[in-house]
Amino acid sequence: MPPAVYILGLSVFALGTSEFMLSGLLPPIADDMNVSIPQAGLLISAFAIGMVVGAPLLAVATLRLPRRTTLIALISVFGLGQIAGALAPTYEVLFASRVVSALACAGFWAVGAAVAIAMVPVNQRARAMAVMIGGLSIANVLGVPLGAFLGEHFGWRSAFWAVGAASAVALIGVVTRIPYIPLPEKKPELRRELAIYRDRQVWLAIVITALAAGGVFCAFSYLAPLLTDVAGLDSGWVPWILGLFGIGALVGTTIGGRVADAHLFGVLLSGITASTVFLAALALFASSQVAVVALAFLLGLSAFFTAPALNARMFNVAGAAPTLAGATTTAAFNLGNTSGPWLGGTVIDADFGFAATAWAGAAMTVLALAAVAVSLRLQRGGVGRSRSRLIAKSAAAGTGSAGAAVGTGSAAGAERAVPGPGATGPVTSADCVASPGA
Repeated sequence: MPPAVYILGLSVFALGTSEFMLSGLLPPIADDMNVSIPQAGLLISAFAIGMVVGAPLLAVATLRLPRRTTLIALISVFGLGQIAGALAPTYEVLFASRVVSALACAGFWAVGAAVAIAMVPVNQRARAMAVMIGGLSIANVLGVPLGAFLGEHFGWRSAFWAVGAASAVALIGVVTRIPYIPLPEKKPELRRELAIYRDRQVWLAIVITALAAGGVFCAFSYLAPLLTDVAGLDSGWVPWILGLFGIGALVGTTIGGRVADAHLFGVLLSGITASTVFLAALALFASSQVAVVALAFLLGLSAFFTAPALNARMFNVAGAAPTLAGATTTAAFNLGNTSGPWLGGTVIDADFGFAATAWAGAAMTVLALAAVAVSLRLQRGGVGRSRSRLIAKSAAAGTGSAGAAVGTGSAAGAERAVPGPGATGPVTSADCVASPGA
């Protein structure tokens, strides 16, 4: 794995810490800014919505710009956004700084993912994305608890200064370690890039990603009150259990990244199924302290075990537009991170209780499984049609041994015949599994 991919993962650590750390800083921010807790919570929603909107918007805006230069500009703007937040004299200024930071964060995710994919062969895409997602996992394990610690002992502004410092370190890494990646000889055209949205497999990938992420975060967003009000744990345990979720996420990312390239649909099906089972168990055993603690770890593991496959799937079906593919994946994840907590809040407002958020999340992951099944069926149909066309072409041309190999309909022949889009390395069985079927 190129060292530059790890630099991107380091950058994502800073981005992820900023995105999630506010969950532990809302009370002091509300007190300092003289606003209510719900108003302070809008800072989280603003960041998520900025990610959804900013990813495709900035991907289009920077389409013809050098990738390395774009990354430098985006991580610089993000760092300045953290400084602005730390110095914000009013709630309105802090809100604006969060929106600007979210836009830069979304753009960096989109362009950074495209750069990571460009630096590795096609059969290492999921592993490259696992490194980037690993930065997000470590942010949950270390960054978010550290932000809460700084906020409690040195004031909430210190957490923003810390993320600004981490952004400066990431900027140095991007400047010194990210290589120059030339643009294609044929300049990207917006119309051609947007053509990926005509493919129903792309839309299925968006739906799967949003539902799989949303289902887990529907329950995870309200894990703290579930731990204290339902399971009866002391509030001092909450940061440790959230950190346990992050450890599970790191383990899941590592495993998922290593197996997703060869078994993409297998990872999707098994990972989302596991999340469904764990969410249902969380709803059933919410009053058991031991069960809730164990399930926090397992949910982190299953959710992030699936994440590299979700990223790789989008790049495989939208390989003709890698920057928009990265932007679309970022938007899809954050669409889930927005809709899941909204659904959980709706369930709580309807007086079903905190444990019911896990049932609502399980319903979302069941829908994600249904979408995976549809995508897999279309995939197999597309591979079958490609095989039939190749057989007919070989028979007509009388290609001898090569044609006979394809004509036998062997799996190996089909795999070699249907590489994924934008392949940059040797064709493997993963190319067949991950190619856009329809």
